[in-house]
Amino acid sequence: MQRRTFLKATALGGGVALGFDVSRAEAEMRALKIARTTETRSICPYCAVSCGVIIHTLGDKSKNVKPAVVHVEGDPDHPISRGSLCPKGATLRDDITHKNRLLHPKVRRPGSDHWEDISWDDAVSQIARHIKDTRDRTFVAKNAKGQVVNRTPGIAMIGGCTDTNEFNYLQWKVVTALGVPYRDTQARV
Repeated sequence: MQRRTFLKATALGGGVALGFDVSRAEAEMRALKIARTTETRSICPYCAVSCGVIIHTLGDKSKNVKPAVVHVEGDPDHPISRGSLCPKGATLRDDITHKNRLLHPKVRRPGSDHWEDISWDDAVSQIARHIKDTRDRTFVAKNAKGQVVNRTPGIAMIGGCTDTNEFNYLQWKVVTALGVPYRDTQARV
């Protein structure tokens, strides 16, 4: 058999033209588990490297269908990690789908021995109230020398590792306006 004939036969029939029975191999073919999924790009939450991940969810986005995460992989288009993940990042699916994952804000009231669920609106308003009360209680207008300092030493802030520099910049501006002197950020994005 000539080379040209061999190439034509393999291109046309894959092996059928050469006398191979490929029916068992074709029967074994099945769709990938991510064939009908929706891809969502995100960032791994574990460290300051901020590797890119693609989260595959299965569900047709109907009102009565709850999407389920079926696969998490590294994002090959992400400029930091280029598709690679550490062992912690590779197990993100298990963290997302774990039965003990917290899905709602919780609060433990003073003197209580248990946590109770609250709404997101309640959580935001309680956080805002605590910030306002702490600022009012600990605000220092002048230092011991009489110099104007306008600071709130009762509050500290740290930016998260998966926050972008832009988000941390805005966060920094807000806490500066509140007079928070103890602030840091570990952004790497």
